[in-house]
Amino acid sequence: MTTTTPARTTARTAALVHEIRQVVDRGLAPDLTAYLVGERLAPHLGAPDLLTCDQREGHPDRYRQHVLHTEPDGGFSVVALVWLPGQETAIHDHVSWCVAGVHEGAEREVRYRLAPAPAAGGAARLVATEEVVNEQGEVCGFAPPGDIHKVRNSCGTKAISVHVYGADVARLGSSVRRVYPEPTG
Repeated sequence: MTTTTPARTTARTAALVHEIRQVVDRGLAPDLTAYLVGERLAPHLGAPDLLTCDQREGHPDRYRQHVLHTEPDGGFSVVALVWLPGQETAIHDHVSWCVAGVHEGAEREVRYRLAPAPAAGGAARLVATEEVVNEQGEVCGFAPPGDIHKVRNSCGTKAISVHVYGADVARLGSSVRRVYPEPTG
């Protein structure tokens, strides 16, 4: 993943940030915060004035992260992820609640859970639990624990998703807490 510095904010992005701030400032539980932020994000997805031309640019080698906004107190960040065909994340979880909405294209998401070790002294194993294709306009949100997943551009064109994280992504560089190895067997 490549990261860019925050760019010019569009009026629509500024309005979205204001709506997100109203939710986050309520101090609700992480899962409820994610749900309510997702409700605020959905109406903006697909709008041509949400992102600038620069914020729609991908990278030929890996998905690209454009930081759109970070709250001064670090309470949340808004980023656009641009995926060229076939680009994907590793299996990972997050440092905070998060919401993702597909702005353009489609993304395939595989969700996982940690299963107990099969024998005493063994390690927990990763088990795929669900595979979904999120199309333009669809939103999903989650909060740790139980937020292990892998995301891939599943369409033949560029895909763009807008993510909101309950953390300061500009300071952290990413919302990823842990990366997991691909399951075997």
